[in-house]
Amino acid sequence: MERTCYYFPIGLLLATSMVVIGAADIITDTSAIVALRDHIVSDPHLILTKNWSISFSVCDWIGIICDSGRQRVVALNISNMGFAGTIPPQLGNLSFLVSVDMSNNIFHGYLPEGMSHLRRLSFMALSNNNLTGEIPSWLGILDRLQYLSLRENNFFGDLPTNICDNLPNLKELDLSGNQLSGQML
Repeated sequence: MERTCYYFPIGLLLATSMVVIGAADIITDTSAIVALRDHIVSDPHLILTKNWSISFSVCDWIGIICDSGRQRVVALNISNMGFAGTIPPQLGNLSFLVSVDMSNNIFHGYLPEGMSHLRRLSFMALSNNNLTGEIPSWLGILDRLQYLSLRENNFFGDLPTNICDNLPNLKELDLSGNQLSGQML
């Protein structure tokens, strides 16, 4: 009996630690999405005002999909929402993100290097925005990518010649409608 009582607090401590760790994970995800919200300067449909409030779980926000078990953000689909702004580096803190679709908005600026931390990402659609700069070399470390569309932006410079070699799972790549030069091998 004493032995059972002795182990009970340790088990309770472990269970409590797991809850705290899980809560910290959703707090990290929430902070990343709030950073995105704070970088959006135009919201013509008032989606952010009406729905993206910290008084609700980020998993209930329009365009955010969480997995049911861990309550982690696994997909971000804010395409066609008319948002204008920049993409914050904190987006890279969404460590369980598998899919991101921010197409058909008015995001501008560079793709932040923080997004290189999205190692589970298999789908990235950022087409029809005003993103600029060279195609980032860090895209080559996102080795789970199957779909990548940066079509119709303002990217310039040389085509990343070995992007297909570095992305073994890539099935579809669309870089059209940019000011890129060179050949892909």
